[in-house]
Amino acid sequence: MGAKASVRIAEHFEGLTDPRRREVTYPLVNIVAMALCAVLSGADDFVAIADWSREKKDWLARFLDMSSGVPSHDRFNAVFAAIKPAEFEKCLLSFITALHEVTEGQVIAIDGKTLRRSFDAASSKAPIHMVSAWASANHIALGQVVTDAKSNEITAIPKLLDILEIQGCLVTIDAMGCQREIAEQIVVGGGDYVLAVKGNQPKLHTAIKGFFAAHLEDDCSGIDCRRSESHEKGHGRQDDRYYYLAKLPDGFDEGSKWRGLKAIGLACRITTHADGTQTHDTRYYIASRYLSGQKFADAVRGHWAIENALHWQLDVTFGEDQCRIRKGHADANFSLLRRTALSLLKNNTSRKLGVKNKRLAAAWSDQYRLEVLCGR
Repeated sequence: MGAKASVRIAEHFEGLTDPRRREVTYPLVNIVAMALCAVLSGADDFVAIADWSREKKDWLARFLDMSSGVPSHDRFNAVFAAIKPAEFEKCLLSFITALHEVTEGQVIAIDGKTLRRSFDAASSKAPIHMVSAWASANHIALGQVVTDAKSNEITAIPKLLDILEIQGCLVTIDAMGCQREIAEQIVVGGGDYVLAVKGNQPKLHTAIKGFFAAHLEDDCSGIDCRRSESHEKGHGRQDDRYYYLAKLPDGFDEGSKWRGLKAIGLACRITTHADGTQTHDTRYYIASRYLSGQKFADAVRGHWAIENALHWQLDVTFGEDQCRIRKGHADANFSLLRRTALSLLKNNTSRKLGVKNKRLAAAWSDQYRLEVLCGR
């Protein structure tokens, strides 16, 4: 079993360029494999990776050539600072998608997150901002692109779409990514989109808002519209959600400006708190497919899986916001390790545990760690 895992990892990292120009003491596949196993097992920095690898040297030797020993934490840092993130990401994605097939036609949510502690005042390096793609059904991080600031998400999203396989998938993006060029790129790539619309597209936002304001009084009974609703109670509140997706109406002035636009939507949440007070949240959308009411609701709610299943877990379970790794590309590459580890842990079904306790189990149990790495 160990030899099988060794071959599998080595195969997927053959295309990763070794940034070291001098004689190599530690094989690159060793450094990558040790880092990934350590992060799975709770390591959140290079010191912890080196310490864990020394403690688990005998276990690692079952499927790696450990004759040269374990690098120092500074060596780990230097190597990951020099590895090209785009290459590293491609190898990691190849590895994890070989273990867990991505469901065809599923929702791919795209959203950004800032690594707050990755700034470096001494070198005037701004904190990095990652734009990530998350396969909602399979819980797999499909890719990410680093931007310098959140305002650059508009330029980062097309780069991320370039590396994704979106044929037949439904891509959801928040209002920052509601751009005509992005909508066109998704359609040309064979996918469909559901894009949130806010004030950054004022004419479109006003047109959709006005359309639904004119038809909600009769619950959209006079137009071609599909709807869905849900009612949930918990955490001291009642959440009532209503979803409307209307076929693009004739004469809708903004319709011709968006490639593939077929429908406009509204999602309304009414929250009733324990004291009887209510809050309302209404959001508007454009879609390139006239979905059923339930599929539109699933797409809207599925988008927030990237917040809860990815970003929240990275902060709470992996301590990403507090990580001060910042040398070269090390911050971006360590972020890739976290996302890969999270995807592996979420897809493991051999133990019914939360992600935090799965990391603990991977630290304690050599057998469980191997199960996670082998996709069991």
